[in-house]
Amino acid sequence: MRPQTSFIFDLDGTLTDSVYQNVAAWKEALDAEDIPLAMWRIHRKIGMSGGLMLKSLSRETGLDISEDQAQRLSDRHAEAYERLQGQIIALPGAKALLQSLSKDKLKWCIATSGGMDTAKINLKALGLEIGDVDLITRDDVNYGKPDPDLFLAAAKRMNVDIEECLVIGDAIWDMLAARRCKATGIGLLSGGYDIGELERAGALRVYEDPQDLLDHLDEIASRP
Repeated sequence: MRPQTSFIFDLDGTLTDSVYQNVAAWKEALDAEDIPLAMWRIHRKIGMSGGLMLKSLSRETGLDISEDQAQRLSDRHAEAYERLQGQIIALPGAKALLQSLSKDKLKWCIATSGGMDTAKINLKALGLEIGDVDLITRDDVNYGKPDPDLFLAAAKRMNVDIEECLVIGDAIWDMLAARRCKATGIGLLSGGYDIGELERAGALRVYEDPQDLLDHLDEIASRP
């Protein structure tokens, strides 16, 4: 008998409409440190862990970001993101999708590049509490996306084989990380990347948002 499919979800831009609030929060943090970076360039890095994002930023700008400055940037981002939390809502179909998986007794877990502080804000938008869901955050692993640590930890949490997991994400970093650990990547357009980018990064299928995925779940899910 073929094993049933298990699901690993990214959070920002995949289940919640929060990508652009994330961009705005990073922009505020960078401006406070007099680091000039256009918002579209910040958007291209959303989905990476904050640490990897800052390393990428150092390469791109030629600036040497010290550990103290990196911590200030992270703190300022978290503060700005918290102020914007009233704008963050569940994406269409997100709640119904998770409820449908639970009803069908399909395992699912959330694995986010953010820390517990930002995860709480997004879970609140989904009507969930920390204890309601299997959750892996950046605090739980050594490396963030595009390394596969988050997804491997999620599979371990669910006690399933990573190769039987679908990774649902909105960014190329999700798809690259999924490919590195031999999970199957499923892309969503709700984070701002286009179909071609997600497919080139490894997405097997691409849907508009959680509602579109729910409407086509039979295309990808092996049920019990």
